[in-house]
Amino acid sequence: MSLRFADITAETPTREGLDQRFALINALLDRNDPDARAEALREWDRFRRAYGDWNALVHLRFAQDTADPERKAAREYADALDPAATAHDVATKRRLLADPDRAGLELLAGHHVVRLWETDVTTFEPVIAADMEEESKLGARYTELLAGARLPLDGETVNLSGLAPYAESHDRDTRHRAEAARWNFFAEHGEELDSLYDGLVRLRHGMARKLGYGNYLALGYRRMRRTDYGPAEVARYREAVREHVVPLVGRLLEQRRRENGWDRLRFWDEALVDPEGNPKPVGGVELLSERAQTMFDRMDPRMGDFYRMMLEGGFLDLDNRKGKAGGGFCTSFPTYGVPFIFANFNGTHGDIGVFTHEMGHAFQNWESRHLPGIDQLWPTMEAAEIHSMGLEFLTLPHIDLLVGEAATRRYLRLQLVTSLAFLPYGVCVDHFQHEVYENPGMSPAERHAAWQRLERLYMPWADYGDLAYPAKGGRWQAKQHIYNSPLYYIDYTLALCCAMQLWVRSRRDERATLDAYIALCARGGAAPFGELVNSAGLISPFAPGALEEVVREAEAVLAEG
Repeated sequence: MSLRFADITAETPTREGLDQRFALINALLDRNDPDARAEALREWDRFRRAYGDWNALVHLRFAQDTADPERKAAREYADALDPAATAHDVATKRRLLADPDRAGLELLAGHHVVRLWETDVTTFEPVIAADMEEESKLGARYTELLAGARLPLDGETVNLSGLAPYAESHDRDTRHRAEAARWNFFAEHGEELDSLYDGLVRLRHGMARKLGYGNYLALGYRRMRRTDYGPAEVARYREAVREHVVPLVGRLLEQRRRENGWDRLRFWDEALVDPEGNPKPVGGVELLSERAQTMFDRMDPRMGDFYRMMLEGGFLDLDNRKGKAGGGFCTSFPTYGVPFIFANFNGTHGDIGVFTHEMGHAFQNWESRHLPGIDQLWPTMEAAEIHSMGLEFLTLPHIDLLVGEAATRRYLRLQLVTSLAFLPYGVCVDHFQHEVYENPGMSPAERHAAWQRLERLYMPWADYGDLAYPAKGGRWQAKQHIYNSPLYYIDYTLALCCAMQLWVRSRRDERATLDAYIALCARGGAAPFGELVNSAGLISPFAPGALEEVVREAEAVLAEG
């Protein structure tokens, strides 16, 4: 019998139920023998999976309709309960870590998982429980605010996701009007956006101080479960992007300006990569879904069978609609071992990028579903993004199915150019957050000024013309990760370096590269980032020359025309 999303159910937990469940786990640990400890670990894992099912359903349903009061109330209840669940989880980890039989614990749970627990227990104390709940509320308000945008444009009313076709129109005036509509919305809500972020920064700094850290950076890296690198390595990587990628992107943009005969390249011109007009998907959700089945069947039977299950089971929500949260993501239901893909198709090449990206996450989660323990179902995020960005590149030999044969070469060029252009933006987002959390007392005006300064360092070509709000340093407020996933964004840039290595290898041996990719997916979160990278035969982004090599190959391919 095929699994269907409609069959996914989860019981709503209560504080009393949490207390009872963990009382049982503690009673098993009280027996102080190996068999009881193993049973306690199994019981704890079953609980965490069930709690994960429920939490994923609640937040997915809210994202599907942010205006529904029942879904909003359910999300608020989940956000309020989460600190209590975290408190129980952290207490269990501390108790397990205090067991003198460390070898026995690592045999049961895995060496890497135990290291993750050692990191996790440094990120929570009951004293920050109320702050965590408030953090979730402020983040949810940001999501609701952006999801509720209603933007008048050319006689239509669109949301932020719906702006994309206009923002990369072949007509320059249309692109300008689209960006004007976008930034008028942010200007109109600028005071609230500043206030929300100010509240989040102060909350996070306060939590860090309560836990004994000097500022949020140390806590934030631990919350991201980064066990094998720190801010110093990230800073060196940002500098590598500035040295090797920023000049290349500047040259590519200047080439584009000349090709189109523009006197100056404005911000609203950057999204139009192809002089003929950016390649578009061959159709909407239904046709793309059908063509994707053929694509994955061609690539590998394992991918084809997995996608068929997702499609037939209703584990995809791809259309853009009123009230739906923006962006795309992949979530999962760990008891059932199946993921779910959320996106907002809008008729642009971004539909293909988001779809293949989230499919990479989903396929990894599916391949690693049999690993022991919920901590191994997902790797840390910079490793997880290799699976997603990797699939964006590995589908390129079959992309004719989604864009049409005539546009295949143009889509490859688009993928390379947008990937290269993303790197400076991605590290700018990261550098900005480092400065913000190192200086939590910044005023909103000082944060905007900091973004302007960093933008000149990483994206010196940015020319906003008469778009006043981004020109004054407000562009960062459109990036939801800055609000809701602090310090996350560098993960995309690190993973992109690895994903482009997969692309380089696949140009020489597609079959072997696909096999290595699928094997990496199956490893899930069984090891830290660096070890997973090495296991796939990739070079760490932190290694000297790693970024330079893939950029050089991309530049050579682009030079071929």
